[in-house]
Amino acid sequence: MSIPVLRDGEERESRDTRVLHDVSGAPLAEVHEAPALVTRMTVKAMRQAPPMTLDKRLAVLAEAGRLFAEATLGGQTPEQYCRVQALASGVPIPVARRTLDRLRNDCRDLGEVTRRQIPSGAGRTARWVRRGSVFGVVAPSNHPATHGAWLQAIAMGYRVVVRPGTRDPFTPLRLVRALLAAGIEPGWISLLPGSHASANALVEAADLALVYGSEETVARLRGNDRVLVRGPGRSKILVDGPAGEETLDHLVAEIAADGGVRCTNATAVLTSGDHRALAQELAKRLSRLAPHPVTDDRAVLPVRTVQEAEGLRAALVRAADGAADLTEQYYENGPLAATDKAAVAMRPAVLCADRADHPGLATELPFPCVWVAPWRPADGIGPLADSLALTLLTDNSALVTEALETPSIRTVLHGRVPGWWTDPYLPHDGYLAQFLMEARGFASA
Repeated sequence: MSIPVLRDGEERESRDTRVLHDVSGAPLAEVHEAPALVTRMTVKAMRQAPPMTLDKRLAVLAEAGRLFAEATLGGQTPEQYCRVQALASGVPIPVARRTLDRLRNDCRDLGEVTRRQIPSGAGRTARWVRRGSVFGVVAPSNHPATHGAWLQAIAMGYRVVVRPGTRDPFTPLRLVRALLAAGIEPGWISLLPGSHASANALVEAADLALVYGSEETVARLRGNDRVLVRGPGRSKILVDGPAGEETLDHLVAEIAADGGVRCTNATAVLTSGDHRALAQELAKRLSRLAPHPVTDDRAVLPVRTVQEAEGLRAALVRAADGAADLTEQYYENGPLAATDKAAVAMRPAVLCADRADHPGLATELPFPCVWVAPWRPADGIGPLADSLALTLLTDNSALVTEALETPSIRTVLHGRVPGWWTDPYLPHDGYLAQFLMEARGFASA
């Protein structure tokens, strides 16, 4: 397969290419990469793209969502897309299949999604307007549904340039083809695979940028008001009381749904009860998740090459700092399970720590990996802070209020909220419009 550079509605080849390998290490696609100069030229040209009305944008987005889910695009059927996306990213194929429907529905609802982000005061004396015209996106590869964010930007009136993640160029390519087939102005959308230098050029050239990355990326770009950075989620759950069957089922889903690769998957569970007993019960349940090839209908665990998987497990051992992985007692042949050729499934890990400030609780890895630690009311909100999503299974209403008022907790969930991460109206690390738009005063005689 070939992943092209896509500019001004045309798919182009490049002299700069790289080979994308699948989870077994076999060549899967040739990726054509846009040099930094081409990236800057593309952004400059897109500023001159003809305008599109809001109604036209929303109609195009709705049709693009339908085409993404149902159509053959670039000679690729939806099922063929799901297969190559799974083989490249290592994310279980059911995730891509669910993303087909999710993005179709999200694209249909983008008008209402973006309307709900407009301040109530924007009307007679203020206008809600864009901060720029070209939005650059340095995309991730952890989950295909993350691309819903930049689709919101188009609804808000931005031309968008996407630099796809190194593992998953397939999802944004399919979305760009769907948008063009739906009738978007060609100058409104570009796909520019590229190196880190090209990604940096995109961030510099675009008016505003969204960058997904590691803690190092977050630290490097922190304080730049032109760049919205989305890094590790470090989502947490507090179990303040007994953990019955329904609670245990909810914990397993929050930790391991979608292969545990989402930034909203829980990576730490704190409890006012017996943390060792809770950790043992979670280890028993999570260890039952069976390994399968990544394109198997039954797949629920992420798959990597042996070398990558061993590197991730080594990182976990370093972070453990003496904490025991309680799942290993259930794995006869170890935590890496061979699935196909040189590929292995990443089986879950449950680490039991004896204090809430264990540094491992800040560790986030791309498979079902959770830390369980004790929490006491006297600990307060401190151990629960720095969370993209915090689930509070508690009757302590004062703690819920404090969580909502803590800036480093971006989403608060009170009680067992099933499938909350699929709600298109729930802010993900705040509304995107908080970054892309601003209120400007307006008065007319």
